[in-house]
Amino acid sequence: MVKLTKNELKKQKDALKRFQRYLPTLQLKKQQLQMVIRQAEQEYDVLVREKEQIRKDLDRWVGVYADGLDLTPYAEVERIETSQGNIAGIDIPLFEDLQFVDRRWDLSTTPLWVDQGVKMLRSMLEVEAKLLLLKEQLRLLGEELRTTTQRVNLFEKVKIPETRDNIRMIQIYLGDQQTAAVVRGKIAKRNLLKAAS
Repeated sequence: MVKLTKNELKKQKDALKRFQRYLPTLQLKKQQLQMVIRQAEQEYDVLVREKEQIRKDLDRWVGVYADGLDLTPYAEVERIETSQGNIAGIDIPLFEDLQFVDRRWDLSTTPLWVDQGVKMLRSMLEVEAKLLLLKEQLRLLGEELRTTTQRVNLFEKVKIPETRDNIRMIQIYLGDQQTAAVVRGKIAKRNLLKAAS
C-alpha cells in the first residue's frame, strides 16, 4: 500500500527516474546479447559444416588407404587452452589452442598418408573443441539474455507503469486535500465574517 503523502510522492518520482534511467541500459544490453548470440550461432553452424567436411575427407582417406592402422593414438588431446572473454558483462570461455600428446610414428614403417590422416584427424578434434566451447558460450549468453529480458519486461510492464499510477494516485489525493483545505478555509472565513457582523 502506498502512503498518500508528499514524502511518498517524492520517493515514487525518484524511483520512476531511476527506473527510466536504468531501462535503456538494460535494453542496450539485451540488444548486444542478441547480436552476439546470432554471431555465435552463425559461427557454430560454420564449424558444424567444417567438421562434416573434414569427416567426409577423412572417411575418403581411410577408405582409400585403410591398412588397419589406427591413427587415434597420434591425435590424443593433451589439453584445451582457453581464455576468459567478457561480453556484455558475462565471462565466457574462448578457444585459444588444442595441444596434442607428442607421439611420433616411425616414418620408415608407416605409410606416407599417415601424416595427412593425422593432420585431418587433429583438425576435426580442434573443430570439435571449438564447438564445445561455443556451445558453452551460447548457454551462458542465453541464460544472461533470459535474465536481462525478464528485467526489461519487469521495468517496462510492471515497475514503471506501477510507479506512474502511484504518482498519479498520490497527486490526485494531495490535490483533493488541497482543494478541500481551500474550501474549508473559505467556509471558515465566511463563518468568521458572519459572526463579526
